[in-house]
Amino acid sequence: MIFYSLQEMMIMLLAAIVIDWIVGDPKRLPHPVIAIGRLTAYLERRLLPREAKRFNGALMTLAVIATSFFAMWGATALAAWIHPWFGYAAQTWFISTTIAIRGLKDAAMLVYDRLMLEDLPGARQYTGYIVGRDTRELDESEVSRATVETVSENIVDAVISPLFFAWLGAAPLAMLYRAANTLDSMVGYRNDRYLRFGWASARLDDVLNWIPARLTGLLLVIVSALYRPSSPSRSFKAIVAFARLHPSPNSGIPESAVAGALGIQLGGTNRYGEVVSERAKMGWATRSLRRQDIVHAVRLLYGVGILVAGGLLCAVCGYSL
Repeated sequence: MIFYSLQEMMIMLLAAIVIDWIVGDPKRLPHPVIAIGRLTAYLERRLLPREAKRFNGALMTLAVIATSFFAMWGATALAAWIHPWFGYAAQTWFISTTIAIRGLKDAAMLVYDRLMLEDLPGARQYTGYIVGRDTRELDESEVSRATVETVSENIVDAVISPLFFAWLGAAPLAMLYRAANTLDSMVGYRNDRYLRFGWASARLDDVLNWIPARLTGLLLVIVSALYRPSSPSRSFKAIVAFARLHPSPNSGIPESAVAGALGIQLGGTNRYGEVVSERAKMGWATRSLRRQDIVHAVRLLYGVGILVAGGLLCAVCGYSL
């Protein structure tokens, strides 16, 4: 195992954030998360039809996260063996692939752009790419709500959690987290198909996101103090009042923080095919949801990224003095 100094780790994390801001998810380069998704889909086809679904689901979860961790450990160790600077570059690049600030922003803004063009069917279509609910009958307010909720929840998954685990264990541990999160997004559903098979993946994702979700809530309160028209006091109060009402032990924190900061109400009725799900409402509706709230949510997302990057930069500079 390769160990890095505190300063080296901070520099790599800062560089990874900047790379994600500039490059995002390059379309022409192989992406580790795509490989994780393909491995998950392959194992699902083999294991889901069998009996003992809980055991098989747990086996798949273990196989995917172990493969992701050790493959990344081998790749970065080989890069460092070739040359230390090559090792730094490999670590930084792979960490950047576990972050998705720009990708999340781009996906949300595709919805916003369709709404600005008064193309509601197109906005529904792009919303369907980033949420699991049925979007075919959503009006503009509900499209905006779905998009804001996705941006809010994914501040944990796409920003803070991968950086948190990269801080603890560089690219291999960050990729282990990304594998767990990918598993949850593919099989961690509470429906007839995945309730037992995806149980281990869903619970692992909950455990790994527990600390990062609470860090995200704190960061969103801080960012809302710096970005107008958001309200830091209302953001904090919303976390206290509403976060525990969410079915996820983690997702309610960023969702309620953003709802409180913007003075809107998230949650409500979602449709998943023929299934209607009533989610607890988050925040106080000081006004109705509108398309501009997508932009506000994206700015809060970037605010969290800038706050973390700024903290890392200050720490690196202070460490060097």
